[in-house]
Amino acid sequence: MKEKIADSNARVDVADVLRGLAVMGIIVLHSIEHFNFYSFPESVPFEWMKFTDQAIWRGLFFAFGGKAYAVFALLFGFSFYIQDNNQQRRGKDFRFRFIWRLCILFVIGQFNAAFFTGEILTMYALLGVILPLFCRLSDRTVAIVALVLILQPIDWVKVVWALCNPDYEAGKSLANHYFGIAYEVQKHGTFLETLRMNLWEGQMANMTWALEHGRIMQTPGLFLFGMLIGRRGLFLYNAQHEQIWLKTLAFSLLCFFPLYGLNNMLPEFVSRGALLAPLRVIVSSLSNLSFMLVMVSGLLITFYRIHDRSFLMRFTAYGKMSMTNYIGQSVIGSLLFYHWGFELGRYLGITYSLLFGIIFVLLQMAFCSWWMKHHKHGPFEGLWKRLTWIGKK
Repeated sequence: MKEKIADSNARVDVADVLRGLAVMGIIVLHSIEHFNFYSFPESVPFEWMKFTDQAIWRGLFFAFGGKAYAVFALLFGFSFYIQDNNQQRRGKDFRFRFIWRLCILFVIGQFNAAFFTGEILTMYALLGVILPLFCRLSDRTVAIVALVLILQPIDWVKVVWALCNPDYEAGKSLANHYFGIAYEVQKHGTFLETLRMNLWEGQMANMTWALEHGRIMQTPGLFLFGMLIGRRGLFLYNAQHEQIWLKTLAFSLLCFFPLYGLNNMLPEFVSRGALLAPLRVIVSSLSNLSFMLVMVSGLLITFYRIHDRSFLMRFTAYGKMSMTNYIGQSVIGSLLFYHWGFELGRYLGITYSLLFGIIFVLLQMAFCSWWMKHHKHGPFEGLWKRLTWIGKK
């Protein structure tokens, strides 16, 4: 019995480490983006900062852009499996309770969206319905559906349509339209004007961007794959699982480099926008997912092979409070960088913004470590749990 508890804890621990690292990557990226407010100083104080600004921007987007969110989505599906499986063992059906849980997440997402145009909790609340719909189907069926979603079916339809209709040209980006509105309010608006914008144009910008860049298909596919990881117990260590993750690491490495190269080459050989845009969505999303699998499999292998996990375990408290950390970065980030607050983007270039992001994450980690010594859940995590089980006797 003690061995089973230890295995279960290890499975949850590694998931929390992954979640903590993913949230860290998201927050650092948002810091150099000034929380979706692309306002930067007209000049840099030192000439060498022109190099560091570019190196940091390209390096961080290479490492985390499109990958950190993918890890987060994978773990969302995994967490659903843990909760659903626990309730099944007690002879209870968690599906309707989870739909209620998604409704609560939607409301929490609206609070977060009031501050930040890059809000994802609302999208998770809407797309998460796929989990209770598919959770009683076979592994094979779930894997097929997930793979179809990952392969970006909407953009393949766009490719075929563009090939069959040579005169067709895609319309202007809706996301750019809404982000343009958002930028003007972020630059000149009061707090109330920014809040009003965020709750409509800001969310429209975020949702249309997700649709135009394949996130609407990719995210539910990753939810399902995360659920399958839970079903198969792949976060638990044994020799067979280690071999699976080693093969995943090798396969994803083999896929990543040609996909990454192809994505960079496409504009040189495809000039027609109606064809290039969906092809780049398909290739870039698969490239990002390949690199995400490199990160996940590499960390899992490292986690289970090393004897001293003390450094990695520092991220568990941060991962357990991922929602609180995510909402915290939205509130504080908008206060520090938007016009209604301190508008620090006028003074902080990319290099200084990275330093800000690192300090911010370290402060959050210290707070999480302190909080988890006195509570079982983070503030928003605890609220979400209590409201999930409201009315339960």
